[in-house]
Formats: sequence, C-alpha cells, structure tokens
Amino acid sequence: MGRLLSVNVGLPCDISWQGQTVHTGIWKAPVIGRRMVRRLNIDGDGQGDLAGHGGENRAVLVYQLDSYQYWQDQLGRTDLTYGQFGENFTVDGLPDAEVCIGDRYRIGSALFEVTQPRVTCYRAGIRMNQADMAALLVKHRRPGFYFRVLEEGHVEAGDEITLVAAGPERMSVSEIDALLYLPGHPRDNLERALRIPALSRGWRRSFEALLTQEREGAGATGNAGLSAASGPAPAWSGFRPFRVARKVRESSNVTSLMLEPADGQPVTGGLPGQFVVLRLGASSEHALMRSYSLSALPNNASYRISVKREPHGAAGTYIEEQLKTGDIVQASAARGNFTLRPGNTPVILLSAGIGVTPVLAMLHALAGETSTRKIWWLHGSRNGHEHTFAAEARELLASLPNRHSYICYSAPGPGDRPGVDFDAAGRLDMQALAKLGIPHDGDFYICGPSTFMGDLTTGLKNLSIASDRIHTELFGTAPSIAPGIAASPRKPPHLPTGDAGTGPMVSFARSGLNAPWDSSYKTLLEFAEACDVPVRWSCRAGVCHTCETGLVAGAVGYQPDPVDAPAEGNVLICCARPQGDIVIDL
Repeated sequence: MGRLLSVNVGLPCDISWQGQTVHTGIWKAPVIGRRMVRRLNIDGDGQGDLAGHGGENRAVLVYQLDSYQYWQDQLGRTDLTYGQFGENFTVDGLPDAEVCIGDRYRIGSALFEVTQPRVTCYRAGIRMNQADMAALLVKHRRPGFYFRVLEEGHVEAGDEITLVAAGPERMSVSEIDALLYLPGHPRDNLERALRIPALSRGWRRSFEALLTQEREGAGATGNAGLSAASGPAPAWSGFRPFRVARKVRESSNVTSLMLEPADGQPVTGGLPGQFVVLRLGASSEHALMRSYSLSALPNNASYRISVKREPHGAAGTYIEEQLKTGDIVQASAARGNFTLRPGNTPVILLSAGIGVTPVLAMLHALAGETSTRKIWWLHGSRNGHEHTFAAEARELLASLPNRHSYICYSAPGPGDRPGVDFDAAGRLDMQALAKLGIPHDGDFYICGPSTFMGDLTTGLKNLSIASDRIHTELFGTAPSIAPGIAASPRKPPHLPTGDAGTGPMVSFARSGLNAPWDSSYKTLLEFAEACDVPVRWSCRAGVCHTCETGLVAGAVGYQPDPVDAPAEGNVLICCARPQGDIVIDL
C-alpha cells in the first residue's frame, strides 16, 4: 500500500542553457483536484522530447518521497518541491528496490503497469542545478520509474495506491536499471528480464544486445545495450608506420593503396567491413587525418584501402599526386562495428559509389569460405567509367553458389552494355529492390552517400525489416544528436573562437580538424561543440554512452568516472579530458 502525495503536470517550454535553447517538459508543478489520466499522459501534461520520453510505455513518471529525503541529505538541499525530478506522481511508498517491472497498481479509478526505470538525461541536471544528476540517480540506484495506463481514469493527491497484480520474475526497478547501466550483466538476469512481457521495447532491445554480447563473447568489450560502438578491441592503440607497397588505379577517380607494416611485424586483427585511420604528413598539427574502409579481406601482412579523389579533396589529391610507392604513412589498427554477422541468414550487400569498399571486403570473406548463404550483391554507379571493382566483384561472385547480382548505372555511357556491364539504368533505390524480391529475413549491409543510406534504411523499416538487421556505415561525420536543443545552421568544423589553446593536440579524424586543447573547457564534448564538430550525446554525465566514440590514439582522464566503462579503444567524451595528444573518431 502506498499513497499519492502529489499530481504534477507541465507543458513543454523553451529555456536558455549554456547559450542554447532547450525545449523541455521537465518543469512540473502540483495541481489541486482530480485529474484525468489518459493513455499518453495526464491532462495538462506534455513531454518536450518524444524520442526519449513519453509514449504509451512512458506515460506517467513516478518518484518517491523517500528519495526526496535521501537527496536532501546527500546534496544538502532544502529547496526541493514536488515535481522537482520531473515526475508526474510523487508517492509515499513504492521504493525502486521493491517495485517490480510488470507490477500493476490501482490509483483512483485508473489502472497502471510498471514498464521501465526512468531514462535519465541532462535535463534532470538542469532542473536540479546539478550537472551530474543523471549519473547520481543511477549510481545511487534511485532512478524512479514509468507507468503505462491500462485503464484511463481520474486520480487525485491523497489517493491510496493498491497493488493488484505482481509482475513475473520479480525484478525490481533498481535491479533492472543496474542491469543495463552498471558494470556486470549476468546472462541469467538478462534472460529473466526478457521474460517480462511488460518491459518496454527499448529496454528489451538493449537487453537483447547485451545477451548477444554475452553469448558471442570473442573479446567484445563495452556495453552493447547502450552503444553500437561496443565491440572487439583494436589490435593496437595509436599509429604504426606502414609502407606503400603498391598504388593501383581502380577507376577514373579511385586509387587503391596496398599498405605493409614498415616494422616487419604482423598486422594482426581486422574484420571485413572495418576501417583504419591514416595520418598523412609529418606534423601532428598539420597532418591530414582520414578514415578509410578496408577494401579487401584483412590479413596478417597488409591492408588495402581505396580512396576516391573528390573535387577539392585534400587527402585524395595528396594520395594521388604526391604519395609514392615506398613512402611511409601512419595507420591505426582496424576498428568499427560494420562487420558481417555470423549465421546462415541471407546477406544483402547494398552500396553506391565508393561505398562499395567495406561490402567488397565482406564479399571477399564470403567467397573465401565458399559460403552457401544466399548473397545479394546490389550496387549503384554513375557509369562503367566510374564502376570501381566491377571485374573483381564478378570474379568473387562466380565462386558463390547462391549469389544474386544487380547493378544500376544512373547515367550509362555510350560504351556501357545493358545486361553485360549493368542490369538497369537509374538509381539503386527501394523501387528497384521491390522488383527483385529480396528476402526479408536477411541482414542488410548498406554503404554509400547519406541520402542513399537514409532512403534505403527508411524503406526497409517500412517493409518491417527489424532495425537490428539493417547495418549502415557512414563515411565522414555522423549527424549530431543533441536532444531538445533548438536546431541551428550547421557550420564546418573550425578552431574555437578566441585565443588558441596551449594544451595537447586534439585531432578530430573524420572532421579533419586539429585543435590545441583549451583547459577552460570541462570536457572533450564541450571542446568539440566549440569547434562545431558534430557530436552525439544525451546525459552529459557518463551514463548513457550516446557520446561513445573511438579513441584512435592517446589517453584521457575522466571526471566524473563513467558509470560503466566504454569499449576498449573508445572514449566517453561527455566526461573526458585529454592527457596528451589524442585522435578521436569524430
């Protein structure tokens, strides 16, 4: 038995924070009298960020009086009022350590079911004026939880809260929260959690990813339930010298480099689909830093990368015009999670232009083992003059018993032969895929221009292809994730305004920017934002791993320490500072 102490509502509003505008619904205030609770929220309430809050499984947020008293003591606060934590229901009783996912409660004339713990984000820190509040809620195991509304009805402060049904597996809110966010993810507990029907879809996907990570093992590190950046650790940290053994012109605008280690030691590691970071030039301040996918099956003796020369592209021009056979370049270990899944399901390799490189490496791997899986090779190019690796792909496909191939030319040249060099004029898109009858039970690997990948990803999801079956690899910088922040015109990456920093060099590999660290910034995230480098984040306190990215070279320190460590070879930029020159995959 518990009691509803306060019903709190509030509509989203815009607030000013660190020079930016944040759209948020975290400001809640108590209301007097009975309120109608509906499937999506309480009358008079709303959420500002529907990607992270709200919806049927997150209709009503609950927080406890006991936790209020706890935080008053921990933080030395005397100013906390009901609704302070963004909750809709402030309750006496129902502690996170005792309430279980799937429990059902009657409050007033409404019926509720517990679906998940609160997902904390940076806005809790804004509301509490405590920047690390998102981390504290998790570390102290007092997150609060969400109700979904099984029966709509009226509620009022003072209503009794009655447990009407206990959830299966008896896993408490704090136990479920710790299973995702804290170190250690026991397989039996993951399996128990996945047997709870009421557990919301997002948490279920996270636990499925963690369970897959536990089952596959194979040296995977990090938290797969929180970040796609988790995975096998790179074979080495930093850069090694590689000699250009060969340069090969593959098409009118693509050149391949065969790179062999200059120290004579084995390359070690690397999976088809992964990429390496090259550092071209002697000075760390003026070096060209670029990421390139491996375009052939990795081996112990060499890497092959293939580079498209773009108009005004500094690295492509340097490689084509200045880099010579025998020259030395610095290369990172292979890294990345765009890799072939094991199994017997169909493999659909979709690429356009230079996006062919990582999926060609996958085709090499499949051909090397004479795979009996159904394999679809679908590629789009402008014409035969720019169709890179056409002969190599045909040779590899010929060795596979269950292969299918479909080539589109958007602008065929006069010498391009339909039915021989290509199969259809036009672009490789969902309309083309619909005619082919591609299997829906396979894994889709997509690489190419961002619009190409976005259109295909959306189209495949519309065909009810599961998200975890759609794998994409983006060349260049990824789009930012900054929940609730008002959009502003994107600027190209640049040095921070004001006087140059005097600290270690921070190199943003994908953005091609080298900037000396300025200690006035608290974290690498803040520094990257000052440089207009696209970043992805949510909690800003080392909890959610949204900001996790590759640490190609160098070392960092953390303040505060992350709740759970990132994968080996990665960094959580929201709470990290450089401890010397570093290269990060942004």
